[in-house]
Amino acid sequence: MDQPINRLDEMFATCGQLHPDDLPHIAQQGYRSIICNRPDHEGGSEQPTSESLRRHAEALGLNFVYLPVIPSTLHQGQAQQLHTLLSTLPPPILAFCRTGNRSTQLYRMTCENEAASSQYDIVIMGGGSAGIGVAASLLRRSPELKIAVVEPSDHHYYQPAWTLVGGGAYEAADTVRPMASVIPEGVTWIQASVSAFAPERQSVLLSNGKQLGYQQLIVCPGLQLAWERIEGLEDTLGQHGVTSNYRYDLAPYTWKLVQSLKRGKALFTQPGMPIKCAGAPQKAMYLSCDHWLRHGVLNEIQVEFNLAGAALFGVPDFVPPLMAYVEKYQASLAFQSNLVAVDGPGKTAWFEVTSSDGSINRHAKPFDLLHVVPPQQAPDVIRRSSLADAAGWLEVDPATLQHPRHSNIFALGDVCGTSNAKTAAAARKQIVVVAENLLALREGLPLPSRYDGYGSCPLTVEKGKVILAEFGYGGKLLPTFPLDPKVARKSAWLLKATVLPRFYWNGMLKGREWLTRCG
Repeated sequence: MDQPINRLDEMFATCGQLHPDDLPHIAQQGYRSIICNRPDHEGGSEQPTSESLRRHAEALGLNFVYLPVIPSTLHQGQAQQLHTLLSTLPPPILAFCRTGNRSTQLYRMTCENEAASSQYDIVIMGGGSAGIGVAASLLRRSPELKIAVVEPSDHHYYQPAWTLVGGGAYEAADTVRPMASVIPEGVTWIQASVSAFAPERQSVLLSNGKQLGYQQLIVCPGLQLAWERIEGLEDTLGQHGVTSNYRYDLAPYTWKLVQSLKRGKALFTQPGMPIKCAGAPQKAMYLSCDHWLRHGVLNEIQVEFNLAGAALFGVPDFVPPLMAYVEKYQASLAFQSNLVAVDGPGKTAWFEVTSSDGSINRHAKPFDLLHVVPPQQAPDVIRRSSLADAAGWLEVDPATLQHPRHSNIFALGDVCGTSNAKTAAAARKQIVVVAENLLALREGLPLPSRYDGYGSCPLTVEKGKVILAEFGYGGKLLPTFPLDPKVARKSAWLLKATVLPRFYWNGMLKGREWLTRCG
């Protein structure tokens, strides 16, 4: 292909005249739709007709649309036609004319029209704990701000309680509310997802074909659970003894399995880091074992915890007290053992085990109960964007949470490419940092707030007791209360099971910033 492609954003590009021989290369590059902006017969016999190009394109599975544009007569009606195509054609889209100039001009006209009608001070991608919390905090500081939250889901979940649901200590119904009920008053909720970023034009493209313009963008869509990366898992989740506390509808099934198991083998898994709440995989094991111990059946159950990594917990200070519970529950630890396949009806799980010499072997293990924590990654739209770091997470300065190449973009929550624990507690402190720094940026002032990597993992080691692990960057202990954080306490259980859920709904999501200062 002789024509260079001018990529205007992640979903739209332009180029000069295409010929039938170019189309296979276009398809191989991942484009799904082609728009022809050059009128037929404009350049004489050497120019292929739009109908000829259409036949070749459709034979390759490409969508093809003829939208002829004469440079001297470019008008708003054509921009509106292109806008309609952008909302209906599958992306990415490649438009062409003789040189690519008029296609580029038409697209920019379309974007300017859309941005003018959908312009916000701040656009927030994601309506989870981070997105709702930062929207509320911004409005408490500056009520005049025009803010939009882009979130496709109808419901909002308090996910930290799903471990308790799986342990029989919390009701699943109490962890969910309608999304409309948590959107802060004064914030526009746009029920769609972001399909692409256009930071150079200060806009995002939405799944409904619309475009939102912004002065500042906050990216906090959470992370993506990659169930599909474990062979056979999706076909058996929620049946055959296979469950996970990482899904709202499955956490009650975990508790059902725990109650019914009287003997046999229980496998618990933990994939490679980073994951959402790194302590949750073993919390499921501890609460299950506590139930079996209290009901006198633990001696009849073989418990095994398979970790893809080489350490029980990432902060060494907490390993000894956790090991004491592992020993109490007579659980076996299988390090560098990563779940790769599941046969639910056959009650067998396969693990890739890395030995001391670096070799990897596959081991089959039977089970009666299998609690799976899926591999986790940044959302697809983040990983394929120019905003991502080398690992696919949203690139930010770890202290200011500002994007290093686009100063008007901030991020918080699980999507950040920072080394802190991915927990709601981390988002709670990040909210203040982003709110204060973003507002300072709007005023042309230095960014005043710094995030110290704080995260909290209330480790439910038994029903009624929690080791409240609080730490920051580098594993530095950052306890909120003047107590030894390595000791399991009833007070920490009360905090986890009663205080924090109430504060979440009535405090964090309302912009109330209790104990949120870093450092």
